[in-house]
Amino acid sequence: MARALWRKSRLVGKVERYILDKIKEKRAIHMTLIDPQKTGGSDCAVIAEEAATAGSSAIMVGGSTLASKSDLDEAVKDIKSRVEVPVILFPNDVAGVSRHADAIWFMSLLNSRNTYYVIDAQALSAYTIKSYGLETLPLGYIIIGDGGTVGFIGQARGIPYDRPELAMAYSLAAQTLGMRFVYLEAGSGAKAPIPLDMIKLVRSQLTVPLIIGGGIREGAAARAAVEAGADIIVTGNLVEETKGVRESINDIISNIEDGR
Repeated sequence: MARALWRKSRLVGKVERYILDKIKEKRAIHMTLIDPQKTGGSDCAVIAEEAATAGSSAIMVGGSTLASKSDLDEAVKDIKSRVEVPVILFPNDVAGVSRHADAIWFMSLLNSRNTYYVIDAQALSAYTIKSYGLETLPLGYIIIGDGGTVGFIGQARGIPYDRPELAMAYSLAAQTLGMRFVYLEAGSGAKAPIPLDMIKLVRSQLTVPLIIGGGIREGAAARAAVEAGADIIVTGNLVEETKGVRESINDIISNIEDGR
């Protein structure tokens, strides 16, 4: 019995506790997603530092097409040398794992047509992640609409914007399966963010944190998503150019604060 209780207490790691505490403190938080393939070189660290200074609670590193593990390792090391907030991997595949990060979204693309993105890639990477000692953050990842590049690469059956009940069903299934975060993703460069009625319906059924990403280009959209029930807002396209990163994220975060 004592051993079982010890194991249970170990489920929530340092980074997950940090995220949960931040959400409890602030009601909703922002995370910046950096794709080393798009930004490249030392720009990743510069962008991360600007984002953290602006108030991002964590830096996510990864993307939908990243192929070079060495580029990922260097990007993570550079970012960690410049920021104090957690650096969390957002892997597109087994190559998206780096021993230098603080944690990894251990994510299953629940509405993929291909079991590789649902469970096979996770099985292939699980031992490596364990051997690196990376903290895992179990995540149910759900593509809304066409999902852009990630929807294409992940062979997703995107949930239509006008079918919020399907998003709710997949989200509730993720929670019931034991996943501790749910992420509704419209995709990088999406023409429109996740519909507010969809966020509201999903939030009404979940007790785990709800992450919203894709199509959020300005503060008003972030505020509306938080008012609808988002716990974490993720933006990536806003920081692909180093110029004006802090101002753009300041706008997003100030609106998140207004929407709490």
